[in-house]
Amino acid sequence: MPAEVEGGAVPASSRGSWTTFLKSIASFNGDLASLTAPAFILSSQSLVEFSAYWTENQELWIAPTKEPDPAKRALLVVRWLINTLHQQYCSRSEKFGNEKKPLNPFLGELFLGYWEEGNLGRTELVSEQVSHHPPVTAYCITNEKNRIQLQGYNGQKASFSRTIHIKQIGHSLLTLYPPGSNEPESYLITLPALHIENLIYGAPFVECGKYTHVVSSSGYTAKIDYSGKGWLSGKKNSFTAALWKEGEGSEKKPLYSLDGQWSDMFTIKEGDGGKRSKDVETVKTSAVRLSKLNVPPIEEQDVMESRKAWGHVARSIEKGDMDATSAFKSRIENAQRALRKREQDENRTWKRVFFSQPDDEAGSVKSGDPLERRFNHLAKVATAGQPITSAWEGVAPEKTNGIWRYDEEKGKKAQRPFHSDGLEALGETEGNGSAAVSRTTTTQSQGQQPIVSGQ
Repeated sequence: MPAEVEGGAVPASSRGSWTTFLKSIASFNGDLASLTAPAFILSSQSLVEFSAYWTENQELWIAPTKEPDPAKRALLVVRWLINTLHQQYCSRSEKFGNEKKPLNPFLGELFLGYWEEGNLGRTELVSEQVSHHPPVTAYCITNEKNRIQLQGYNGQKASFSRTIHIKQIGHSLLTLYPPGSNEPESYLITLPALHIENLIYGAPFVECGKYTHVVSSSGYTAKIDYSGKGWLSGKKNSFTAALWKEGEGSEKKPLYSLDGQWSDMFTIKEGDGGKRSKDVETVKTSAVRLSKLNVPPIEEQDVMESRKAWGHVARSIEKGDMDATSAFKSRIENAQRALRKREQDENRTWKRVFFSQPDDEAGSVKSGDPLERRFNHLAKVATAGQPITSAWEGVAPEKTNGIWRYDEEKGKKAQRPFHSDGLEALGETEGNGSAAVSRTTTTQSQGQQPIVSGQ
């Protein structure tokens, strides 16, 4: 059956379940994450792993640390970010054939790894599921050699109206040190809305919606506006962007403009992008070299680390055995519910390994820290002086169960095993631990990293 007709990309053996799935989401009212999807659209990868997509393009991510000019440095940040969209929203589709529904992380789930290249140094990744209701993933990515760090957190709320709409709640903070400077520079990055297209044909892909703001402590602001393919015109994954300096330009009178497709190719121009504008660069996002992420082998991972924890589930999905998938998922979910009930009865909360909320008694992150002061300033710029929590869901604590920051003191002390009740949290015993997952690498990350100071 041709892919452009209804269900054309769905395997013949799965068309019945796909039709049933489409009908169920069309009439569903609630959190779409709780729906059971057909086997062929399930991913064996957990959402907690997605944090790695931010910096697979290591060379682009580190490039701004080498640029002395603040305007060009801000442009390099935007260039990296747009290419990152390809990694975050296309590479999964390319890997699996079509967009897949990822596993929903459980509270306390961890994903740890690193990239290492001689000329770029070592970049450490820490990703932790810090909340389950609502679901929120926090991450911190650090390269000490080049003095750059990206941290943030995001939650997702899904709904259905002709297609699946995903509202991303949270933000990212990029901190770097310009060449020769001991004063850090920070960039606040908001998150785009998402919607899943092509559902009816069984070949779903992600589109970004609305816009992204990038606001820098050096005074530069960028706005990326997203659009997609319409009924009569346009191309999928399209965008336009502008970069300007506050007080010296505007979105309509930028220093640089960018346009194209974040999944394919885009052009950077000086000025507003008009006929007299000079081309600076054309970037093909799919051609950017990606660095290999290294993770510990399964046998050396903690039981709470993602690929070990989901091992049975992942292997069952890869085999297409939905009965086994459901049984292993239920074991984890039931154990999580029992643990939350016991915590409630004992009036205690789950201890996060790497992240804290500002001014939490259990952590060392304080609201008066320099990074938090810079963040609060940038958030006001991003919301044009409006009340932050009402104007921007990127910092709405009630929607993400708090504001989450990497806690350096916790990170220094963290070591395997991370939780004494880790097996209990997964409903496992010493004899029924998780099986290996086929995509796991064989390179081990030794210990936990110190993090670039926010001073």
